[in-house]
Amino acid sequence: MTDSTIPLTSGEWVEWGNPNEEKYHQYMMEYSPMNNVQKGKTYPACWLTGGLNDPRVAYWEPAKMTATLRHANPNNENPICMKLDLSAGHFSASDRYKYFRELAYDYSFLLDQLKLAN
Repeated sequence: MTDSTIPLTSGEWVEWGNPNEEKYHQYMMEYSPMNNVQKGKTYPACWLTGGLNDPRVAYWEPAKMTATLRHANPNNENPICMKLDLSAGHFSASDRYKYFRELAYDYSFLLDQLKLAN
């Protein structure tokens, strides 16, 4: 958000504020998930996804969040899972059947957490 050379970034400043200004930077840090992970806190089951070719959310962002959550509480019994699609962009797979296959992963994680899967 601070690098105005990244496409679509400075246009967001109208809505969110310019993070290069202290008051907006501090405001953003208050609700930034990555900056508010607490050590020792038990987090719920998480299914984080990413696409290698995503121009909006780089693939390392879900990886970094996954590692941060796992590191904050290594004894957390709830799964902190990440799935990285090596061929997808921001909106998952463009192929309809691959999209449904990817969606099946999401639903299987959800059903497992709801104890509705065998």
